[in-house]
Amino acid sequence: MDIRKLIEQSPQISSLPTIFYQINEAVEDPECSFIEIGEIISGDPSLAARLLRIVNSSFFGFPSKIETISHAVTIVGMAQLHDLALATTVVNQFKGISKEAMNMEKFWLHSVATGLAARIIAVYRREPNADRFYLMGMLHDLGRLVLFLNIPDQMEKVMDSYEKGGTLYEVENEIIGADHAAVVGMLLEIWKLPEMLQEAVAYHHTPSQSPHYPSAASIVHVADVVAHGMELGTCGERYVPPLNAKAWEMLDLPINLLSSIVEQVDRQASEAVEMFL
Repeated sequence: MDIRKLIEQSPQISSLPTIFYQINEAVEDPECSFIEIGEIISGDPSLAARLLRIVNSSFFGFPSKIETISHAVTIVGMAQLHDLALATTVVNQFKGISKEAMNMEKFWLHSVATGLAARIIAVYRREPNADRFYLMGMLHDLGRLVLFLNIPDQMEKVMDSYEKGGTLYEVENEIIGADHAAVVGMLLEIWKLPEMLQEAVAYHHTPSQSPHYPSAASIVHVADVVAHGMELGTCGERYVPPLNAKAWEMLDLPINLLSSIVEQVDRQASEAVEMFL
């Protein structure tokens, strides 16, 4: 299956809105001020309104209401606001999925729970820019939505076959010749997102095969297993995927960290998902 072709035939998702690239450019420009970034985002009233709703949500819990985007940038920070802009843009772009194919509230709950778990693990491991791992978790299963949007009949066959056993990504490979992880990896490449993000999601089922970022892929993998184990939402999987032993070893996490991850994700997941829906 030609994954690139599959994605490019779907104009709704094959590119991000221009505003996202303008924000990206501004964030990377050391001379760009908070006010200038605020002005760029405010140029898209719909995005600005969604971002203000997010930063004023109970998830952030700021003591007073944030009225402007430039104020939001100063409080949340450029990098995190950039990632929130991407997350809310992506949620918006996948609004056309039918309820029969996927319960989108449950899908985003699973995605957010994976993001929260990934960020907690990244903080524990002192990864630079740990907030970026939240975004990886949010995006890790997007490939499944791409497949449901573009080849619903084949995905129906996948789901029927999955009923008989096996892991969902293996059944996808068997029936359509690619799995949702490879699809989201290509999607992020087409969107020109950083290579680390591409690899972490593309290899989240097979982290030790990641050529350059096996530890990032391992973090997303373990976070995904935790979110499934907690039964927070679903991306179509009926069972908890097996934990990759090499990924667990590579991260070298103390076993008692798991209860802390579960407790924090449990506390934050429903508030975090409300930010986007």
